Amino acid sequence: MIEKVSKITYIEVANYLKVDIRNDILLQEELNTYLKVAKNYISNYTGIPETSENKDDETLDTYSDFIIVVLILCQDMYDNRSMYVESKNINNVIQTILDMHRRVNLG
Repeated sequence: MIEKVSKITYIEVANYLKVDIRNDILLQEELNTYLKVAKNYISNYTGIPETSENKDDETLDTYSDFIIVVLILCQDMYDNRSMYVESKNINNVIQTILDMHRRVNLG
């Protein structure tokens, strides 16, 4: 069981997607890229940093509900074969979780 966003690897993403990554280096790299994009998207959307040098600072690891957000974002990018997240078509579960943790203003 994944306990923190920082512990998610391309292997967990592949398991979530139910894809076989054995002997497929290109797919492994693709999933790694989706993983990086998903974490970056969450961090930019919420204003919560992915990591911090101070262990007491708030990071993506602070909130376990970001784990499912990362996986769903990766699934969306995999299904659509795109390296970006369309904010106008974002999944309602993702939108709700991210809005609960938003620290930055849009305007």
